[in-house]
Amino acid sequence: MSANAASEPVLSLENVSIGFGEATVLDGLSFAVAHGETKILIGESGSGKTTALKIAVGLIQPDSGSVRALGRDLSQMTENELLAFRRQIGFVFQEGALFDSLTVADNVAYSLREEHVDEAEIEPRVRESLRFVEMEDTLEKLPSELSGGMRRRVSIARALVARPRVVLYDSPTAGLDPVTSQTIITLILRLRDTQGVTSILATHRLQDAFGLASYRFDGQSGNVVRVNRNGDLHRIAARTNFVVLRSGKAYFQGSPPELMETRDEYLRRFLV
Repeated sequence: MSANAASEPVLSLENVSIGFGEATVLDGLSFAVAHGETKILIGESGSGKTTALKIAVGLIQPDSGSVRALGRDLSQMTENELLAFRRQIGFVFQEGALFDSLTVADNVAYSLREEHVDEAEIEPRVRESLRFVEMEDTLEKLPSELSGGMRRRVSIARALVARPRVVLYDSPTAGLDPVTSQTIITLILRLRDTQGVTSILATHRLQDAFGLASYRFDGQSGNVVRVNRNGDLHRIAARTNFVVLRSGKAYFQGSPPELMETRDEYLRRFLV
């Protein structure tokens, strides 16, 4: 990778605006995500988090502003180019978005078959992804046979099977109990800290956000450990930053300590 490529953000939104009908959803939103960074979008329901993620991967086009990802201007790409681009991005939807009529194995393999990957390669890659999320024993099950947390883990496996450079998570712990939520966050930590994947996570759960900012996955022990801020700080775990959305704008951008120490009354509401 050249020095210029390394210094350019993996993904950036610049002055992006979009509305649906009479409602403005995003109003001049700007933020950038560096290589190996975890960017956490926080905001109340309707603040535009999911819309920002969909714009970031070209699923919807903004009314104005520019989006660059993996060195490309999305507005200048044809639909075929966008399809190829999206194969480099993993997207974990809030509800899992699994195909009810397909087995877990076929759900995870779906994108590989769309890309006409050789069948001899598909099975080991599917098993590898499901093993990563500790769901290899569900290969032949249908989504209806799984709990909500299990479906979410399969959704993560499906996002990982294409070995993406960037993974976007849309409220991955929404509706899950605290124990299952922690399992999902541990998987995200593991992916970030063992594979160096760049990610954006949209959530309204600040406990998830600070879990990502305060802990790292230790590959040697296989455990989640608290980041030692006074010692040799883990290179990737240190790069966790927040964007707080309000009325379609970036109301706050900064590090976990900056958010924790804020005196701003609106931001303090997320900390209670």
